[in-house]
Amino acid sequence: MALSPTKKNYVFGRGLKAWAPVLLLLPGFGFYLLIAVGPSLATAVYSFTDATGIRGAPVNWIGFENYDEFLFRGLASRDNLAALTRTLRFSFFVTTIQFALGLGLALLLNQRLRGRTIFRTLFFLPVILGAVIQGLMWKLFLYPGGGPVSKAWEWMGMQSEFLGGTPQEAFIWVIVVQIWANVGITMVIFLAGMQTIDTTLYEAARIDGAGGWALFKSITWPQLTPAINTNFLLNIIGSLQAWQLFLVLIGYRPGTQVLGYLVFAEGFGQTSGSVSAAFRQGYAAAASIVLFFLVLVLGLSANWFVARRERKYLG
Repeated sequence: MALSPTKKNYVFGRGLKAWAPVLLLLPGFGFYLLIAVGPSLATAVYSFTDATGIRGAPVNWIGFENYDEFLFRGLASRDNLAALTRTLRFSFFVTTIQFALGLGLALLLNQRLRGRTIFRTLFFLPVILGAVIQGLMWKLFLYPGGGPVSKAWEWMGMQSEFLGGTPQEAFIWVIVVQIWANVGITMVIFLAGMQTIDTTLYEAARIDGAGGWALFKSITWPQLTPAINTNFLLNIIGSLQAWQLFLVLIGYRPGTQVLGYLVFAEGFGQTSGSVSAAFRQGYAAAASIVLFFLVLVLGLSANWFVARRERKYLG
């Protein structure tokens, strides 16, 4: 029964007490503005300057010159647009393969198998190592000058340079390591979703004669909608922002950069493969704004798609 206006139940009381939740939220909101919105606004402002980040160096306002150079001017702009295309390619392969692999592992390890807890732990373990450790492990493993894989290749009379080979080969290895490093969290999210599915749905469907594929298509896939949507968005955004593994595994190398790593290399003078190059943090800020809009457009498009899918399956 609806309450009349005079009988409404005010959780925090009336008058000044009604402002209590707002006052309690203010410190957290202020802290969020300070550590999240503040640096983002500063980056946007820096993108219109020639800032180097070096103490005492003059900072001049140059308008859209950084954006013009990054997107339209000379050979560098062609390399930058190639990096943008490479970022999209990296995101596509990482998202699709990691999503499919994580779902397959979750389906397998959701069965009553002996030792499944050990396998769940092993597959999730890379997630907690961090990008630097993950990259160093694989770099030593694939090291062309005497790494274990290189030695094994030599014993078989073959030779492969792996990370030191062609840019395309090195790029593929970064995709492999990125998927290995993060497939554990995708698997865990799918497993958590599977634990919430009512088992009586499967029992009723089996009584009606449903087989494995019918159970997956009609029960598991629709019921996993929240987990599917979460993984889809996390994989897209995470792969678009990836850069640490590129730094650790192959460093700055023409033909392999993605936008995230380009921002770091330009800002901290590593575009020549060493730290002796000029610091261009204003230019790097412009590159990061381009990356921001790329993530924003793809993130919003993906969010629209998953919201539509959620309405279809969950109403």
